[in-house]
Amino acid sequence: MSSTGGLNPATRARLEQELAQLQEQHAELAPRFGEESVGDSADQADMLERAETAAWMERRMHEIRELLRSGPDAEDYAVAPGTEVKLRFADGSEDTMRIIAIAEEAVDDADALTLDSPLGKAVAAHGPGDKITYRTPRGEATAEILEMTPPK
Repeated sequence: MSSTGGLNPATRARLEQELAQLQEQHAELAPRFGEESVGDSADQADMLERAETAAWMERRMHEIRELLRSGPDAEDYAVAPGTEVKLRFADGSEDTMRIIAIAEEAVDDADALTLDSPLGKAVAAHGPGDKITYRTPRGEATAEILEMTPPK
């Protein structure tokens, strides 16, 4: 693995910025736990919500630190991140997307497909010429994999 943890510089910068923001927000949230006494049920609910938020922040900070340290593990994926996939959807439209391992790798002007998304999982389990079914918020959808081009 490279010294940058397998992340491109833009992805690394976004992750470092997110980590700094989370650390700042967590530091602002954390001292309030010991300062307040538990009052009525509204106070208890607020305290519980802040505790859940702090726990989520801690998990996300850990995840970011791991990504910064070692990057995504390419061996965990059935399709290599960076692969381009051309799909034809049920409505006849076509789109070419670049498969990425983590959402933070998405480039603003490019279509990206994360491998842990329902569509990404369906693509990873199939190949060119296959028709796939995947879940969307509106129910099941279908597409056909037209091409898959491995990263260069």
